[in-house]
Amino acid sequence: MILMPPTAPVFAYASDYAAFLRQHLAQQPSNVASYPWKGEQLWLKKAGPRHGMWRYHLLGTLARLARLPVLRPVPNRGGAQAIATEARRLHDLAARGLRVPAVLALQSEGLLLRHLGVPGQPTPSLAQEIRSAVPHGSAPVLALWAQGLQALQHVHATGTSLSQAFARNLVRCPDGVVGYIDFEDDPTRTLPLVHCQARDVLCYVHSTALYLQDSGATEGARTVLADWRVQCSPGLQSTLTDSIARLDWVRHLPASRRLGRDLQRARAAYDVLQRC
Repeated sequence: MILMPPTAPVFAYASDYAAFLRQHLAQQPSNVASYPWKGEQLWLKKAGPRHGMWRYHLLGTLARLARLPVLRPVPNRGGAQAIATEARRLHDLAARGLRVPAVLALQSEGLLLRHLGVPGQPTPSLAQEIRSAVPHGSAPVLALWAQGLQALQHVHATGTSLSQAFARNLVRCPDGVVGYIDFEDDPTRTLPLVHCQARDVLCYVHSTALYLQDSGATEGARTVLADWRVQCSPGLQSTLTDSIARLDWVRHLPASRRLGRDLQRARAAYDVLQRC
């Protein structure tokens, strides 16, 4: 059943959105802010400072040393370039029938988006929902986790990939459909498509593996992922198999909280991937 807001918003004209963006862009102190307006909820994303490239060179070196091409860094230069990339990707994904925020107005230094959910109400990410389900055991965690995989499969079936397929960037809309946010970089312009899609899977597993571990759902997740992989293209299956094999060294990391959350996530993710 599709849930509608109590009073459906009366959408403004394109010129009104453009004027709203011009007015608020210069005044907004933060890079991202939400505004209630004419029965709608709008998000204004403002160009941040440009990013340096040194971190990408370092990540590229590490990816080469680990022989993991799917983890080659995807440059995000920030600034106006990131705004243009996000607008282009959102238009492309919407044209493919995927649930993404509508681009209402665009300038070089910012863009105006429509909220994916009900105005005035939060649209939780899958990361939030999975984390909240952990105390209730493996069954609800696995159900939500499987929905995230299905959302990735839906994207891949349209012939593209996401940008950063972490669970925080997958949101459940009021009608239950999973939407997608945050597209400041574009892996498809740097990597082969099959590598981009494998990267989606690795990012999603990495961002959720500790929740699976904490709820006792790791073993069940292996089964879910194995069944999911059968439905993937042969190229994606092969790329995932090769990438997981090259991550074998991760199993030697001790499962200690003293090593920090990032290494814990890597170890927990490998535990999900190793026999899927």
